[in-house]
Amino acid sequence: MISIPKGTKDVLPSDVYKWHYVESVARRTAAKFGFKELRTPTFEHTELFLRGVGETTDIVTKEMYTFEDKGGRSMTLRPEGTAGVARCFVENALSQGVMPMKAYYLASVFRYEKPQNGRLREHHQFGVECYGSDSPSADAEVIALASTFLKEVGLESLELNINSIGCPKCRAAYNAALKEYIGANLHNMCGQCQSRFEKNPLRILDCKDEKCKTITVNAPKILDFLCDDCKAHFESVQKLLGELGIAFKVNAGIVRGLDYYTRTVFEFVSTDIGAQGTVCGGGRYNHLVEEVGGKPTPAVGFGLGLERLLLVLENTGKLNAPKENTDLYIAPIGSEAQGFARTLAMKLRAEGVSVETDIMDRGVKAQMKYADRSGARFVLVIGDDEIKGGTVRVKDMANGCEHECALDEVAAVVKNG
Repeated sequence: MISIPKGTKDVLPSDVYKWHYVESVARRTAAKFGFKELRTPTFEHTELFLRGVGETTDIVTKEMYTFEDKGGRSMTLRPEGTAGVARCFVENALSQGVMPMKAYYLASVFRYEKPQNGRLREHHQFGVECYGSDSPSADAEVIALASTFLKEVGLESLELNINSIGCPKCRAAYNAALKEYIGANLHNMCGQCQSRFEKNPLRILDCKDEKCKTITVNAPKILDFLCDDCKAHFESVQKLLGELGIAFKVNAGIVRGLDYYTRTVFEFVSTDIGAQGTVCGGGRYNHLVEEVGGKPTPAVGFGLGLERLLLVLENTGKLNAPKENTDLYIAPIGSEAQGFARTLAMKLRAEGVSVETDIMDRGVKAQMKYADRSGARFVLVIGDDEIKGGTVRVKDMANGCEHECALDEVAAVVKNG
């Protein structure tokens, strides 16, 4: 037997309704805020992620699925959604359209890492991107969209953590202070942190190694190094969140794991899935468009893992996804009735009713058992007498009640039932 690759998961027909539920809430919430769907390729040129995500990030150094195609070009399965959206924004000259550009995506992403609860090597993200506004209002709106989605999908007891990691101007002063603090203990840190020390010391704060975390626990806080513009921007974001009634906590330890972030960064955290508590994370990335070859364009957004979200919803008993059962099962008795049932099923489907009928040549008893196990809402048994008389009985499987009606009234009975 050929088994599934490690770190991937089948979504079975019995569970896919859960995915349809969260995806439908995502689409509906995004539409409420005026965001439209955007789709980008599953793989891109590797250079896009080296330039956009950052050469010192864990994603680029350890986690990307990279391969050489038959033309000798280096390609990478997308490890996150934002870099591809930025490439799409530049290549399709979306800056010439209506601004801000407000887009969302539902996409699979690929990262080679140790599979964990709620984190797979292939997982799926709901992401939101807003291009063209440097206003704190854009930050607040994106956070409000995430908050609204999480509440509408069923989570309310989450904690929003926010921080500002400044701009290149104030980041330079902070990096100098951070390097001075870490310098004496650098030899005690992991090899990854040692290599990041010169290129991007801020990434050291994102290290998950316990020894490194102990060394950096009392490191200087970037909030103390913000320039006047970044400080004013962050204060405005906090004020706007307060006006919107969105509770938050300033957490100076949040830096996010990608190099493109500037100024605002945020995370929605749950304690219901153990160590992997972040269910949504994002922030501002004002220089990403430049990094991938476009003109300076401010941007802000977030990414949210659907597997992790579903795990939290199930752990907290908040997954209220309605099951997607067939409206009607038609059980024919005899060969003549089988042909009639197929024709009737097609007619009812054209009228907006989901219908199944026998394709296994089962007896009526076995068909009724199948209808019950499949979760059909109604069952209609049809034989020679029903065909000749033009009248049938539609049984409600929830309460056992039967509705006698003409054949051309079946759709109305099912829809109103």
